[in-house]
Amino acid sequence: MKKHILVVDDSATLRASVRITLKEFGFETIEAQDGKDGLEKLKKAKKDGQHIKMIISDINMPIMDGITFIKEVKKTSFKYIPILVLTTESEEKKKLEGKKAGAAGWLVKPFRPDQLLYVIGKFVR
Repeated sequence: MKKHILVVDDSATLRASVRITLKEFGFETIEAQDGKDGLEKLKKAKKDGQHIKMIISDINMPIMDGITFIKEVKKTSFKYIPILVLTTESEEKKKLEGKKAGAAGWLVKPFRPDQLLYVIGKFVR
């Protein structure tokens, strides 16, 4: 069974670098450009029978930001999927906000591939 990870970020470049990193380790990515798009991609994945093992989300995005997206995910049947925040934000206040919303982890961009895979490995078997 394929292991899918939803990557939500308004930067196509970042989504591509995460996709390349994860593909090497047998993960398939589903990509969304903002929180609203991310929620739609989750519904579609469920309908298509794809099992999403983790969500990686940015914080600063248009239409629906990452914190709002995390809160919305936690209201759905996807609430048990671990969410990793991958963002340029590094201040404690934001991290706390993310944790309160339901984020399982926080990585600051730019990420190192080994660091990203280590964190994913803690949540995805």
